[in-house]
Amino acid sequence: MTFVIAGLGNPGPAYAGTRHNIGAMAVAELASQLSVKLSRHKKAFAGVGESHIGIPGSQQSVVLAIPLCYMNESGGPIKSVLDFYDVPPENLIVVHDELDIDFSTIRLKFGGGDNGHNGLKSIKKSIGTGDYHRARLGIGRPLGRQAPADFVLSPFSSSERKELPEFLGRACDALESLATDGLERSQSKFNS
Repeated sequence: MTFVIAGLGNPGPAYAGTRHNIGAMAVAELASQLSVKLSRHKKAFAGVGESHIGIPGSQQSVVLAIPLCYMNESGGPIKSVLDFYDVPPENLIVVHDELDIDFSTIRLKFGGGDNGHNGLKSIKKSIGTGDYHRARLGIGRPLGRQAPADFVLSPFSSSERKELPEFLGRACDALESLATDGLERSQSKFNS
């Protein structure tokens, strides 16, 4: 059994340090921890790499993927990765930013609506279901009158940037746990 762990974000240096890219940042960090190079896939418009996680003897096969397109077009590349590796949607873990939870909070879940998230809308449209795992990484809501669309595309604050390495580390631990220990055990560990 293989899991596809897909991190959502927008391409290019202009978006690299923005809140909307936290999902792609987490998968890039996991790839770094596993010494996996994400390379342009021959069938999918995504950076893709293969690895195993977990303890020797009970390791889990994973495919890490970061779509190379804009967030609202993520579904096509993710469907291509699932098809290429013959992975069913229930073995997909999508890592994405979440406005409705506080910064540095992690919530793992299976299924649910898109909550207005254009990346999740695109995935549901492409794979035909919302029944897949989600690792929701909290970015919080904007203070004052800033529009949510502007907030997600803005860089992290200086205090958030200080917390980011620890947050991404915990996100990687949560992703590994989700693939190896299952949803319930991972939720009890990480859904603080």
